[in-house]
Amino acid sequence: MSTQNLTLVQAVRDGLYTEMKQDDDVLVMGEDVGKNGGVFRATEGLYNEFGDDRVIDTPLAESGIVGTAIGMAAYGLKPVPEMQFSGFMYPAFDQIVSHAARLRNRSRGRFTCPLVVRAPYGGGIRAPEHHSESKEAFYAHEAGLKVVIPSTPYDTKGLLISAIRDPDPVIFLEPKLIYRAFRGEVPEEDYTVPLGEAAVRREGTDISVFTYGAMSRPTQEAAENLSEEGIDVEVVDLRTVSPLDEETIVESFKKTGRAAVVHEAPRKGGLAGEITAVIQEEALLYQEAPVERITGFDVPFPLYALEDYYLPSVARIEEGIRNAVEF
Repeated sequence: MSTQNLTLVQAVRDGLYTEMKQDDDVLVMGEDVGKNGGVFRATEGLYNEFGDDRVIDTPLAESGIVGTAIGMAAYGLKPVPEMQFSGFMYPAFDQIVSHAARLRNRSRGRFTCPLVVRAPYGGGIRAPEHHSESKEAFYAHEAGLKVVIPSTPYDTKGLLISAIRDPDPVIFLEPKLIYRAFRGEVPEEDYTVPLGEAAVRREGTDISVFTYGAMSRPTQEAAENLSEEGIDVEVVDLRTVSPLDEETIVESFKKTGRAAVVHEAPRKGGLAGEITAVIQEEALLYQEAPVERITGFDVPFPLYALEDYYLPSVARIEEGIRNAVEF
């Protein structure tokens, strides 16, 4: 199997190219995605390859972009609209939750809505306000939507292809902090990574740590550091936050009896609470300590000077893990 050494954002582009090459129904649309290749160059070169009828530059109108994509999807196309930043998705929120998520249900299965709404997501790049939020819980709460957050180039391409082929709408959140932070081997041919399946990045026996997106790397670094202290950490990368891979969560917790959840989204109402509830409901008798939540804070995402204090750092992750292990 031949591979390429790609960054995460290059894997996005490769996934789009792969599906567009083999399926004429797949198209890309959004602000500056055509000739400019997108604000992060995730669609670079696609305009020249596929033309302006499949790589469509749109007005700056997120509700119009997603609303048009929903009509295309109901008609039988497979649109992949890009939001320039996840914080710009709110004008399209009504289209996503009131129409895309409900189309199958309200038509009693007559129509599906096979679209993928892509968005750069999360903080850490010193961006202005409305560019750094982590609001995946908004979408995970909505029945009818799948929510994907990759953390490696390999997973990014495979998950994106799976999302495009899914008959129902998928919110595909791309952690821009790690867009170009590292490279990984990505097969040149098409392949899929199943939606709704977590990956155990590191096996351990003392505590299970559940995470996703950009927080996967500092969590794994913290786990390696703590191994020198004799703490054996299992790291589970969820990859898809809706649907959650509850089976992997529960089985990992039953093995260790302790857990922590790491995400950069605010603590209140975040996915850490849902993961904790799953553990309580399915594996309470295995529990040895309270579940630690290592998260962002319940404040608006701060600007430059305080950004690093807001995001869970390796040191803060290590401290939370120690608290659970030493309880």
